[in-house]
Formats: sequence, C-alpha cells, structure tokens
Amino acid sequence: MIKLLIADNHPIVRKGLELLFSSSSNIQIMASVDNGEAVIDFIKKVPVDIILTEIDLPKLNGLTLLRILKNNYPDIKTIIFSGQPEEVYAINAIKAGASGYISKTVNIISINEAILKVNEGGIYLSDAINQQINLGKKVNKSGSYYKKLSTREAEVLRLLCVGKKNKEVAKELNVNEKTISTYKARLMRKLKVTNLVDLVNQAKVTES
Repeated sequence: MIKLLIADNHPIVRKGLELLFSSSSNIQIMASVDNGEAVIDFIKKVPVDIILTEIDLPKLNGLTLLRILKNNYPDIKTIIFSGQPEEVYAINAIKAGASGYISKTVNIISINEAILKVNEGGIYLSDAINQQINLGKKVNKSGSYYKKLSTREAEVLRLLCVGKKNKEVAKELNVNEKTISTYKARLMRKLKVTNLVDLVNQAKVTES
C-alpha cells in the first residue's frame, strides 16, 4: 500500500483527492494538509511514501519544500500537482528534487498513473514536456526565457508573483535580503524587463 500525503491550500482540492483515493486498493491517504510547514511537521511523526503537493503553499512554498525533503527526507518521493504552467516550473521542480509534475488539468487516471510510476522509481512528466526535453525545443518564446532560470531563480520569481516583498522572500528562503535583490536583478535581465511590475506581469501573461 502506497502511503500518500496531500498538501494543497484549497480545501476542495484536498477533499476531491481524498474522495478519489478513498476506495483505492493500492493508495492510502495518510493525511491532507494546507501548508508547507505542516508537511514537515507531519512526516516527522508519520511515515509516508509519496507527497502530492501544490507549488503555491502558504508558509513554505513547494520549491523550497522540495529542497528540504531532498536533503532531509531522501526516501520520500514528491509529485508536484499544480495549476501553475508546467512549461515554466516542471523542469525546475524535477531539478529541485521532485519525481513528477502533474497539471491540475489532467484526468483522474493520469494522477493515479503518476503516483504508481513514481512509487516504482520513475519520473512522471506530461508527454508534451517529455517531447520538449527529448527534442530540445521550447514551447514558446516566453517558455524559452523560463528555461534559462535556475531552480532558485524560479523559486524567487514564484514568491514575487504572489506579492511577497524582498524581506519576506529572504526570510522564507533563509537568505539575506541583498541576495534576493541580486536574484531579482538576474530575473529582470534574463526575462528582458526593467522593473518588478513588468517582471510579475510577464510571468502572469505566460501563465495565463
């Protein structure tokens, strides 16, 4: 039996996944939590095999959570289940330690397939992303910009896009505020914008 922990800040998503797996013969939901810190608190007490988590989590975002899990809980596999665009975040999520990335637009069968594949030691990505990797092609011009970002840069961009200030981002990522300013400058250079408003707007346009 695969022991699954769900992390999502939307109650309806958590409840939907709980109902989905309630009659499963090979997947058991151990709990569902609504923030990143709660994930860490739970796995300290209860063993799980796989964590199915959103990127945009309160208190500890998904990419930061991946880094902590990779360093401190290497036996636990993580799948990102997100509404954020996979062409922007999927590759960086895998680099950060995820074993899979599922868009919230997929069907129920795909969620189950992803969990089973990851449990067997595989990496789960959509056919579109796999094709992009294999052919070395970009999905679109904006996507090509995002492929140039490091995992940490993508992490900083995600936090800036949800309205966090430099000081808040620095605190969440456990770095100093000057470092965040440096990352912000790199992001603006790589994404060819000159200010924070344009940086956030370009990210949102790409994600729409």
